Amino acid sequence: MTSPRRVFREALLVGGVPALVLLTLWLSGALATRAAAQALVVCALAAVGVGWLWVHTLARLAEALRRGEQGGFYLAETTPLLPEAAEVADGVRRMARNLEERTALVSQLRDADGAIVEGLPDPLLVLAADRQPLRANAAARAVFGADTAALLRHPALAEAADRALAERRPQLADLVLPVPVLREVQAQVIPMLPPLPGGGALLVVVSDRTRERQVERMRADFVANASHELRTPLASLIGFIETLRGPAEDDAPARARFLQIMAEQSERMRRLIDDLLGLSRIEITEHQAPAGRAELAGLVRSEVAALAPLLQARKVKLELVLEEALVAAPADPDQLAQVVRNLLENAIRHGRAGGEVVLRIVAADQSGQPGLVLSVSDDGPGIPKEHIPRLTERFYRVDRGRSRAAGGTGLGLAIVKHIVNRHRGRLTIESPPGSGACFKVWLPAAEPATTRRLETPAET
Repeated sequence: MTSPRRVFREALLVGGVPALVLLTLWLSGALATRAAAQALVVCALAAVGVGWLWVHTLARLAEALRRGEQGGFYLAETTPLLPEAAEVADGVRRMARNLEERTALVSQLRDADGAIVEGLPDPLLVLAADRQPLRANAAARAVFGADTAALLRHPALAEAADRALAERRPQLADLVLPVPVLREVQAQVIPMLPPLPGGGALLVVVSDRTRERQVERMRADFVANASHELRTPLASLIGFIETLRGPAEDDAPARARFLQIMAEQSERMRRLIDDLLGLSRIEITEHQAPAGRAELAGLVRSEVAALAPLLQARKVKLELVLEEALVAAPADPDQLAQVVRNLLENAIRHGRAGGEVVLRIVAADQSGQPGLVLSVSDDGPGIPKEHIPRLTERFYRVDRGRSRAAGGTGLGLAIVKHIVNRHRGRLTIESPPGSGACFKVWLPAAEPATTRRLETPAET
């Protein structure tokens, strides 16, 4: 809006000198009174008109510049009445178009940069100079969630950030993150010079090295474990072969007995190698949570059917208590089937012959999170308290002779532990003295359940 005060001030500046000259001539008598009055009126009107045009044009230009600062359209396509102001208006229009184009280009580049950062497969964090997180890409949110405090508090990362700022060059740090599952990562800390808009002073790129390190350990462990556990059956096979080639060459009953023992030892080695390879595969993917769903009631029935010969051989009665609607999620159905199989087989083999095994699946929330508990209990001799913390170690046996006689490889509970860890669950073992053992697995669940009670006798 054009202010009357500004118009009067501009009119005074434009017509003040002519008006003063006319007034002086009039007072000195050089001009007639009527002519002087007319001249003064004309001069005043012209000054007001020119002042209004000037003030109005400048006001429009000022408004256009204010809109330009706010990102709006700058100036209407109209030509000011003053020719000099028209040139200025054209210049403002050209500058406005250039600024609009540059602003659009900057916005496009910013969107492209954001899309590239979000699409990076490795987690990326932007930190302020005081180590406060300013931004995290999609990979970082998926790996660390909303809370990156555990990563940023790690002493090795803090030291690398200090060195990066002090030396002004990238730094590497190897980190071991114990929660929610053990991960080994390498963090590259890059100082931003100059700082990014918004105060970003450090760029942290995290590369997961868990799989690589586990593969290295898997190779070493496999060689060590296989060489140790296979030594006994291989020695037995070699001894029986030499016996069959020598003293027992023509002894048919001895040959049949030795061949039976050799077949059992060969089967033991096959199971051992299968379990070692399976355990190694599970350990490689343990740090990656599953993404599927598993209906545990159906899995249990399938595994019970597969173990029917063992139940019959041991004359064990199996009781099932299942909440039918319970669904484990996220879950890997094949791995959870292996958990059920290993726990059932462990209870049947090491429980009391002719005894009873009970398998339950019930709903059990934990810290407000929906979940379920899979428990397998037997009525065997139980497990001494001092052995319970080590039961999930590879090849750990409470009674080595009895365990091997029962046909175990010593890897079943280790496999269960690593599968449960991958599913972000929890394994607990309870064994009151002389009262059997109970293995409980808590898993995150997706749905409520209705209880159904089934009994599976050993004869079926």
